[in-house]
Amino acid sequence: MNVIAGSKLRARSLFRGTARQILAALVLCAVGFGLTNGKEAQAATAAEELVAESRFTIERLLSDPDFFKLKPYIEQSRGILIIPELVKGGFIVGGEGGSGVLMVRGSDGTWSSPAFYTLAAGSVGLQIGGQVSEVVFTLMNDGAVNAMLGNEFKLGADASVAVGPIGAGLEASTTTNLDKDVYAFSKAVGLFGGGALEGAKIFDRTEWNEAYYGKGATPKAIVVERRFANPGADKLRASLPTAPATQ
Repeated sequence: MNVIAGSKLRARSLFRGTARQILAALVLCAVGFGLTNGKEAQAATAAEELVAESRFTIERLLSDPDFFKLKPYIEQSRGILIIPELVKGGFIVGGEGGSGVLMVRGSDGTWSSPAFYTLAAGSVGLQIGGQVSEVVFTLMNDGAVNAMLGNEFKLGADASVAVGPIGAGLEASTTTNLDKDVYAFSKAVGLFGGGALEGAKIFDRTEWNEAYYGKGATPKAIVVERRFANPGADKLRASLPTAPATQ
């Protein structure tokens, strides 16, 4: 083999090797892009379903005669957190959790688009059974709203408990360093026996917020600054009782 032929062979071999590397890199990028898009699509779908379920929950409770006080509490509130399915259960070791949406009333009396949150808790003690609840938290002042947006929101051991106005399974709790600002209206199915779960925390779901609205969609940007909106939440917003605009 002469020098020129050898050089051409080495060039072809190098080209093929480089082409294979480029092709492999493109495949990996495509796979990674597909996985990322798939994850974002799942989050967006879950967020859309939660918005629909939250609307069904608030409409059911508002039409339930046992929850006749819910409407005036919402009308007086500054914000609302709706958890369509809060699951509690355990045998010795217990757990509680569910996702929900936070909405805040503006100075013009209108409701913001929803921001996505999750409640999670666990405990150890004498307990057995299971329970699924629809829960609506009413945040009665700006302090309660700001505490949820800016601080870790806790139920149970880290917050005082007050007697709620209605309903079996009803609980009322305050945000940290606040006094009876938040009431929880709860409609439960099932029976849970034993000690109360304490230390429950409510925190935002960043992935769902960004999947539903876009990058940079923080709870504050959604519910206070109102820089993000999604027409898919219009029916939920319209289902909430309104009150006169504040001056």
